[in-house]
Amino acid sequence: MKIDSDDFELFGLPRRFALERRELDERWRAVQAQVHPDRFAVEGAAAQRVAMQWAMRVNEAYRRLKDPVERAALLCQLAGVVIDRHDNAAMPREFLMQQMQWREALEEAADGLAVRGLQSEVEQHRKGLLDDLRIDLDDRADAASASARVRSLMFVDRFLDDVHRRLEALEA
Repeated sequence: MKIDSDDFELFGLPRRFALERRELDERWRAVQAQVHPDRFAVEGAAAQRVAMQWAMRVNEAYRRLKDPVERAALLCQLAGVVIDRHDNAAMPREFLMQQMQWREALEEAADGLAVRGLQSEVEQHRKGLLDDLRIDLDDRADAASASARVRSLMFVDRFLDDVHRRLEALEA
C-alpha cells in the first residue's frame, strides 16, 4: 500500500461509480486490520503514529467511497474534472427553478404529511440523478456531465437535510 494511492487503489477496487457496499465494507475491514494502531503497540510511539495516520487515511477513503456523491466527485477529479462545490452559476436554469419550487413547498407545508410527500418527491429525483451518474461515469466515461450531476446532488442533499430538520421540528 502507498499512502498516496487513490481511494480505489487503497482498497483494491476498480474505479467505478457502481460499487457493492458489501465488498467495500469487507475491503475496509481487511485494510483497517492491517493498519490498526493496536497491531503496532509494541513497536513504539513512532510506529503507532504512522499506524494512526494510516488508519485515518483508510477511514477517510472509506467515508468517501461509501458516499455516492463523494465517490462521484472523486471519480470526476481522477478524470481531470474538479468539482467546484461553490460554483452555483453553472447550474441549469430548470434545476434552479425546481429548487425554488421545492423551497416554496417546504415553507408552505403545514404538516408532516405534506413534508413527507415533498421528501418522497425529492428522494425520487435524487435516485434518478444517481442512476444518471452511474451511466455518465461507468458507461460513457463522461466526467464533465457527471460533474454537473454531482453539483446538483449536493444541492439536493442540502435540501433533504432541510426537509429532515423541518420534519423533526414538526414532530417535536
